[in-house]
Amino acid sequence: MASLHRRLRGGLIPALLAAALAGVVAPAAAPEAKAATPAARKAASAVAARKPLPPVPGEVIVRFKADAATLKTHALAAAAKPQDVSAVLARRAATLGARVGRPLEAGEAVGDRMQVVRLGGADAAELARRLAADPEVEFAEPNGRQRRLQTVPPNDPLYAFGSRQPNGPDAGQWYLRPPDGTFVSAANVQGAWARGFGSASVVVAVLDTGVRFEHPDLGRVATGGKLLPGYDFVTDVAVANDGDARDADPSDPGDWVSAGEAGVGVFDDCFESPSSWHGTATASLVGAMAGNAIGMAGAAPGVRVLPVRVLGKCFGRDSDIQAAMRWAAGISVAGVPDNQNPAKVLNLSLGSSNACSAAYQAAVDEIVARGVVIVAAAGNDTGKPVGVPANCNGVVAVGGLRHVGTKVGFSDLGPQIALSAPGGNCVNIGPNEPCLYPVLAALDAGLTGPQASIWSDSFDFTVGTSFAAPQVAGVVGLLFSQSPSLTAAQVRTLLQGTVRPFPTTGGTAGTPVCAAPSAGVDQLECYCPNPGAAGYPLCGAGMLDAASAVTAAATGLAVIDVTSGAAVRGQAVTLSATRSIVAPGRSIASWSWSLVNGGGAVSAFTGAVDASTAALTPTATGTFVVGLTVTDSAGASKTATVSVTVAEPAPTSSSGSGSGATSPLWTALLVLAVLALARVRRPGAQRERPR
Repeated sequence: MASLHRRLRGGLIPALLAAALAGVVAPAAAPEAKAATPAARKAASAVAARKPLPPVPGEVIVRFKADAATLKTHALAAAAKPQDVSAVLARRAATLGARVGRPLEAGEAVGDRMQVVRLGGADAAELARRLAADPEVEFAEPNGRQRRLQTVPPNDPLYAFGSRQPNGPDAGQWYLRPPDGTFVSAANVQGAWARGFGSASVVVAVLDTGVRFEHPDLGRVATGGKLLPGYDFVTDVAVANDGDARDADPSDPGDWVSAGEAGVGVFDDCFESPSSWHGTATASLVGAMAGNAIGMAGAAPGVRVLPVRVLGKCFGRDSDIQAAMRWAAGISVAGVPDNQNPAKVLNLSLGSSNACSAAYQAAVDEIVARGVVIVAAAGNDTGKPVGVPANCNGVVAVGGLRHVGTKVGFSDLGPQIALSAPGGNCVNIGPNEPCLYPVLAALDAGLTGPQASIWSDSFDFTVGTSFAAPQVAGVVGLLFSQSPSLTAAQVRTLLQGTVRPFPTTGGTAGTPVCAAPSAGVDQLECYCPNPGAAGYPLCGAGMLDAASAVTAAATGLAVIDVTSGAAVRGQAVTLSATRSIVAPGRSIASWSWSLVNGGGAVSAFTGAVDASTAALTPTATGTFVVGLTVTDSAGASKTATVSVTVAEPAPTSSSGSGSGATSPLWTALLVLAVLALARVRRPGAQRERPR
């Protein structure tokens, strides 16, 4: 299924669409945009609450070195009363002030060797630098101020329940809000915003059909918007539809295919279709502006978005896509000016049902080695195997979920999927019926060329893994905003280590458990298997939890891996904590393993319990639970547990020759099968399309 952006025409739909356009084309005039309204004031307060406060004027926190003479002369241990403590702190401040030539006053104690000192009218940062240079001072820093962490929904009118568009959707941007009993798969991006909307220093590249720069929820960075200049990599002029080949303008001219073009020449595999504005939609899901009282909010409104055009009318070429991937990541591409805004995240909501080719894998390997994360849509082929590029090693492949948390019918399945996110669903939609739970996104009203900026709704709706992937890409942008030094592997660990489990109830009556995908076999709504269940993984590690992932990026995450494979009675089980992550700027100081519950299978570790790895040898079948505490260089700790089920060793068999030889007949049949496959494959013929 190339695209799941549906435009309905005929009957009452043109009138409904016209009404929708009338309501949203001029968003600046909407009542909710007035700064004097309570909603606007609340949103403005929320935006202000995310800005860091300056430190307390003239106040510095000082920590003396353990062997400082000032500590020995003025010891707190000798202070028996509060007034004595104040006197000791005052003498310390006076002694330090005399050495640095500043009349310091004492503030409160912070620790045995730490206290606040004050100098009226002084610049706190400059005073801290001067004090830090003293030979008795271990460190000195301005006395900062922190706000309470709070989650306030933005004032964008399409975010909340109760649509401001005549054609809905009434659920608004349900997929970004905290999960509840109705919206089980909602990713709680709103909770992640408590730590910020993202940093402008983080760039997320959207490789797609291009963008409409004039959309009020996007706009150019140069004029206060979100979109960097970008580049157009489409080389085939007929496919590009903009009159030329590669150029510096990634604007989307429209990707419609007319009735006369469909099935003819370069469009021999294409069908008649209106323009999708797919790239504008995916870009808005990553970084649409929030808190501007217009339209919608992106997952990471604070990051910058790099539009890279790789898809034109109906499809895009592998060569263009692979070149664009490298360019977006900051790798030079011959004949193209170097990218001045290299991306940390690439979003590819495109693909085909082919296997990952050597060329795609080479591009992925080169890009991931630079610390860049590639997020790709799993595909919309109704439960079949994951396609390229999502099935390449190192790509964060994203599956799609219904609002209730089950796999949505169109989403593909397979072990390559890292995690799943809301893909939107309509719930038994019939003719002229509204889609209830789409993924709201920015679009254009034009059926061919651009006409006017709009947003999708319940009739002109957007659903698909195309729209699940940019939610994850935006969250990855938030992770890099918290910790810029993260590696691609650590980002995957944070995403997968903080997921929520898939539900096992709540779907449509009769919904089965997902089974392994098979080419040519549809698999609609199903319950995704969780770790430990049969078939895991088919939809990834679990459901995206943006708030937990961003918190872990800021504070750390303990991770336990069973590295010895399946646990078997009588064989050693090895555990590793090497993928654990600590807060930015810190290192792991210690590991501590514990046996939480032996379960009758194990009684003790067989070696050290204070190293990055540990081992146990089960003496019986059963399930045991191991705990891990990881402590960082600042003394902060994170914990994790893992349950391990022990099985009996596989029975040995003495039957058969055991020679391992292959019969001549079997070999001949294998050769014939390979030759048959070679005849039907067309190397280099695959063409990628929007997901």
